[in-house]
Formats: sequence, structure tokens, C-alpha cells
Amino acid sequence: MDKAKRERLEANGWKVGTVADFLELTPEESTLIEIKLALSRILRQRRQERMTQAELAEKIHSSQPRIAKAEGGDSSVSIELLVRAMLATGATPQDIGQVIAGAGGIISFQ
Repeated sequence: MDKAKRERLEANGWKVGTVADFLELTPEESTLIEIKLALSRILRQRRQERMTQAELAEKIHSSQPRIAKAEGGDSSVSIELLVRAMLATGATPQDIGQVIAGAGGIISFQ
């Protein structure tokens, strides 16, 4: 948002900030969300290149709807499930570490 627009909004009584500000997230909570979303994005990319959601679900003893939720960034999905699914697509611990380290940015790897 440009400075002039921000100033106009604030002058009219609006509060301008980030989603983290609005939700009153701690830095740790915000980082955890970014990590989960990064894992979800890369999981979808890797899975689409290698198998169907149903095949991945069978491989990790889960269900296709759960995989869809994992890829969609659903908050009910644990990091453990995301990591297990990533490993099932052939990702190494180093690959997963790269995703976590780059959370918030766009990372792609093969």
C-alpha cells in the first residue's frame, strides 16, 4: 500500500497493519503458520509430479480428504502429517529443512 493511501485511511479512523497484528499473533505463531503453509505448497507441488492424492494417502495410511486438507493449508493438519507426506513423496530431511528455512519465500526443488 502506498504511503498516501495509508495516511488517508488512518486520517479517517482506520487502523492499518498486518494480518499478524489483526490476529494478535506472536512472532512464533506467525512463523509456525508460515512454515505450515510453505510445507503445504511444496507438498502439493511434489505430489502432483509423482502421484495422486489417493496414492499418497494410501502410502502414509491416511485418507484422500486429509491429503487435500494438508495441501490446502488447513489448520487442523499437523506438521507431523505434512512431514510424513513430504517424505513419502521422496523428499529428504534436507529438502524439508530447506522449505522450513525458506518459509515466507518461494522455494522450489526437485
